Amino acid sequence: MRHIVIGAGPAGVTACETLRKFDPGADIILLAGEAEPPYSRMAIPYLLAQRIGERGTHLRHAADHFRSLGIDVRHGWVARVDAGAGRLHLRDGSELDYDRLLIASGASPSMPPVPGIELPGVLPCWTLENARAIARRLEAGTPVILMGAGFIACIILEALMMRGARVTIVEREERMVPRMMNPVASAMLKRWVEAKGARVLTGHAVNMVEQSDEGLRACLDSGESLDARLVISAIGVAPNTDFLQGSGVAVDQGVIVDRYLRSNVANVFAAGDVAQGRDFSTQDFQVQAIQPTAVEHGRIAAANMTCDGALRHDGSLNMNVLDTLGLISTSFGDWQGREGGEQVELIDESGWRYLNLQFSGD
Repeated sequence: MRHIVIGAGPAGVTACETLRKFDPGADIILLAGEAEPPYSRMAIPYLLAQRIGERGTHLRHAADHFRSLGIDVRHGWVARVDAGAGRLHLRDGSELDYDRLLIASGASPSMPPVPGIELPGVLPCWTLENARAIARRLEAGTPVILMGAGFIACIILEALMMRGARVTIVEREERMVPRMMNPVASAMLKRWVEAKGARVLTGHAVNMVEQSDEGLRACLDSGESLDARLVISAIGVAPNTDFLQGSGVAVDQGVIVDRYLRSNVANVFAAGDVAQGRDFSTQDFQVQAIQPTAVEHGRIAAANMTCDGALRHDGSLNMNVLDTLGLISTSFGDWQGREGGEQVELIDESGWRYLNLQFSGD
């Protein structure tokens, strides 16, 4: 039996370890696209903040971890999947046959379609190579424009501020972290960030980036222009599914899976940021781009690849915990509430405390 796992993030690594546990004699190949040891993208801001070194981003620290488990880690990108033949076609022209396949290819950062987005110094903060490029340009007093004020952007913001950067946040939505916080909590977060020295422009977008004497200039939809040495895009991510075109594997927001994380193709499974898995609170199927869900998906999918549907996925809790320059916030479950439901709020503006509870039914 040969299992191939596409993607060396938390979902893929957990899956390979689980596969080895349940199928000791199988061939297991872990396809890591980047020429890096398997690492956690969520650790990259801590690397930028100099809290950890590059080794601290690695998912497993023992040099022989994968080799000792008989997991064959290879670096290569999948160009397309021939699900009917059970074959992967890689970009370098090579091919790999599989008996069972796990798609754990994760997501890629979305870059806004604006002129100048390809200029040097305009970067996402998504890979170790991105982090190295940002660090080379970053020093105390460096003017930085951060496009986006979502969950990932706020983690990047803290790293930039800890390095002494002068940060201006430009967010298209009318509030910060709109997919995590309601207007009350978001307004408190904005005031906190501004009190710490960052400028926050909500309800605005970058229309163009061009070169300037400072290095770069971002032109906003308001007509204002901002000079910076770095422009970091953190406007969101999209699941990596392009290589599945023509494969027969069904894709919606991400790869469509059932309660066992199996796709519509019997021997193809999906896990992590690329999988449209079950949400515990809403019972809907949606992409949850958070690391705990990725780990849970990887474990359950791998168990079912070896045990034919022995472990049902009852849904992951969509939970975010954010530390923004010392202000801790969290939202989880169906935090926006439901029609006909009730809510309770407690607010302490001066103490930076806020509690919102949502109720529906019992």
